[in-house]
Amino acid sequence: MSAIAVKEVKERVIADNDAVAESVRNKLKDKKVFLVNLMASPGAGKTTTLVRTIEALQPEYKVGVMEADVDSKVDAETIQKTGAKVIQLHTGGSCHMDADMTERGLESLGYDDLDVVFLENVGNLVCPAEFDVGAAKKVMILSVPEGHDKPLKYPLMFTVSECLLINKIDTAPVFDFDMDLLKSYVEKLNPDMPIIPVSSLKGDGFEQWISWLKNEIEAWKEND
Repeated sequence: MSAIAVKEVKERVIADNDAVAESVRNKLKDKKVFLVNLMASPGAGKTTTLVRTIEALQPEYKVGVMEADVDSKVDAETIQKTGAKVIQLHTGGSCHMDADMTERGLESLGYDDLDVVFLENVGNLVCPAEFDVGAAKKVMILSVPEGHDKPLKYPLMFTVSECLLINKIDTAPVFDFDMDLLKSYVEKLNPDMPIIPVSSLKGDGFEQWISWLKNEIEAWKEND
């Protein structure tokens, strides 16, 4: 009996995606557009965080947003009220954005007259962590109600992200959330990642978050 051939399909898919992601990254660099891949669970506060972030950036930067979801245009309609350029992307049931989807989204959104683009990825902590979309920075949001043990359950997301926002800190008295324990878990996976507690509802911590983001944008612009 002959041996059964095994093909690692997932590895090939990710390798192909990485090649497209690098092409996207180079194109964005040429166009001088800074792309942020924003990842989080459903209900973590991505859209509310984006609204405050856009309002803080708009005096200095022209901002665009790609809202990715399985269906609906609710989030895009919310973002549109800020005056930012926005497009809704439906993934056709896919649980994440990949580099090819992102490239097509960017072509539809347009590069002209934009300095910063946010991709609000599909809400979950698994699939988006596996696929490079060509972003300059990967940012994740963890909300207090989700619990401090998430780095143990979803280590890849915490490993690949480059900034961690702990949202809904105004609810901390209600939930059994141990910030010190969370930081110890994250440090083992990604010791250099900044952790910024925020409240997207009340605005707490946003000065630190916006300062970090602006520094990253300017450093990226200077590194031509």
